[in-house]
Amino acid sequence: MFDFFRKHTRVLQFLLVLLIFPSFVFFGIQGYSGFSGNENDTVAKVAGNKISRTEWEAAQRDQIERVRRQMPNVDAKLFDTPEMKRQSLDAVVRDRVMQAAAEKLNLNVSDDRLQRLFATDPQFAFLRNPDGSVNKDALAAQGMSSEMFARRLRQDLSQRQVTLGLAGSVFAPVGAAASALDAMFQQREIQVLRFDTKDSLDKVNPTDADLEKFYKDAAHAAQFQAPEQASIEYVVLDLATLKKGISVADKDLRDYYTANEKRYTVPEERRASHILIKAEAGATAAVRTAAKAKADALLIEVKKNPAGFADIARKNSDDPGSAEKGGDLDFFARGGIAAKPLEDAAFALKADEVSGVVESEFGYHIVKLTAVRGGQTRSFDSVRPELEAEVATQLAQKRFSEVAVEFTNMVYEQPDSLKPVVDKFKLELRTASNVQRTPLVGAPAASLALTSAKFLDALFGNDAIRNKRNTEAVEVAPSTMVSGRIVQYSAAQQLPLAQVKAKVRERVIAEQAAAVARKLGEARLASLKAAPETVMAEAAQKVSRAQPGSASGALLDAVLKAPADKLPAVIGVDLGDAGYAVVKLVKVLGRDPVVGDPAQAQAQYAQAWGEAESQAYYAALKTRLKVEIKPISALATTATTTPPGSAATK
Repeated sequence: MFDFFRKHTRVLQFLLVLLIFPSFVFFGIQGYSGFSGNENDTVAKVAGNKISRTEWEAAQRDQIERVRRQMPNVDAKLFDTPEMKRQSLDAVVRDRVMQAAAEKLNLNVSDDRLQRLFATDPQFAFLRNPDGSVNKDALAAQGMSSEMFARRLRQDLSQRQVTLGLAGSVFAPVGAAASALDAMFQQREIQVLRFDTKDSLDKVNPTDADLEKFYKDAAHAAQFQAPEQASIEYVVLDLATLKKGISVADKDLRDYYTANEKRYTVPEERRASHILIKAEAGATAAVRTAAKAKADALLIEVKKNPAGFADIARKNSDDPGSAEKGGDLDFFARGGIAAKPLEDAAFALKADEVSGVVESEFGYHIVKLTAVRGGQTRSFDSVRPELEAEVATQLAQKRFSEVAVEFTNMVYEQPDSLKPVVDKFKLELRTASNVQRTPLVGAPAASLALTSAKFLDALFGNDAIRNKRNTEAVEVAPSTMVSGRIVQYSAAQQLPLAQVKAKVRERVIAEQAAAVARKLGEARLASLKAAPETVMAEAAQKVSRAQPGSASGALLDAVLKAPADKLPAVIGVDLGDAGYAVVKLVKVLGRDPVVGDPAQAQAQYAQAWGEAESQAYYAALKTRLKVEIKPISALATTATTTPPGSAATK
């Protein structure tokens, strides 16, 4: 138990989240009614109810799509493994088990509780409108209606209750927790003697027979394979293509210009200077009267000497921001300054004209207009290229929505050639060679289709490969659809030995050198065990899970697992391709002080026990509900992870 706990401390909290939110967050709620179909279409049974292959494959596709939304360039091959397929099947089974248990235990959720959870839980914040109602657009983006979301959430809450009470009620005794935490966070003092593979490279010289044996070993075949690839042709339907066939009449352009004339008008801006005699709105009548009298006197002075406005402002204005600049406010448009009466006065003046005394909430102003710019409307001829591009884009967008449906139908209904859509929509038939399943990174815009994992999955679907048929129309970007077909296909194949001999030799040398290093290390280990009093020259170091130092990975695991009842102790650690290590365990120390709060560590320990109890309860439920799951090996012949709607599913 403690070894497991030590290995997985960083994932325990994540595992608990998986336990509590398995269906809603990750896999959704599938229907719980019985399914028709023959036994070959059944991949598992829960309480006598069948789980069909269709449901399992849908769960796999959902899993792929969720990951792709976060990592668009993820390699589709990562999902096409027995482990990933088993993971998705186990998730569907778990969902069914929890649903069946919730029904048997009558764990229902009231409407009030459902509404309260939705309104308060942070994980649903992106689905809430400001008034707390459901954001139907956000739900639609997730492929759900309000009713579907409420049903799934209700079922999810019911399922949570099956194990939540068990996991949340676990109590970890202080003594047991302390023992486990000591083992988990323990420090050990060690000496390490390494026998690195790189130090033995010059001691090996493999023969041709060695190379051939390594090359023919089935375990190494994947290292020397040429990936599957294809020569393809494809067509792209996008706005740029549709715009080429659109011409806009002069009258339509002029009508559009007239309707949008304001967009081609440069906003008028004015530059003004002012003198402020401060008298805020809350000032007494006497203060405001005195301020007004001072402003009137200054206005007379300005009228007598308009050229001296800046000097008068520097000496008398109460506006600290502009007084030192001679009252200059720089250029501003409508709504650009806080004092609206001042703004109105500036826009009513002519250049170099001075206003009368203007009252605002800040006091009394004298305004002088110093410059005017903007306000001109660009002529039709000067904006004609912009008008043509904009109107053509709008017409292309409208046409795209009409053409996309016809394009989609044509590539499906006439699957043996792309020529019909090329001729119909005046598209360019593009070609590419050496195309692989992995999306290109950093490809030019012209090769956008080859960066789309969705398009490449459709292209390498079973039907597209076997029958050389068109793929479905795939949207690879907004208003951009692609369909393609394979012209020539090469399956993954092992390369000839002569072609990869250098690579094989490199691998064999590394393997043989690791074996030499292992033999040297084992000999040193035997000598130390025979004479344990032998002093090792290597410096002692303290290691722990929190501070592994140079003893990371397999070496650290071996050090912390080693029996410490009799010290010093000597162990050997096989480091695989890296070589071998001989370790002397000198001392066992207390917990690493960097671990932090003991109370928090004890809470995490209790959480781990809760997880273990929940897993045990789930195993018992599977037995009680007579769960049957077919081995993945028996299902792999027809299982597919092709995304929905691809050519392979048609």
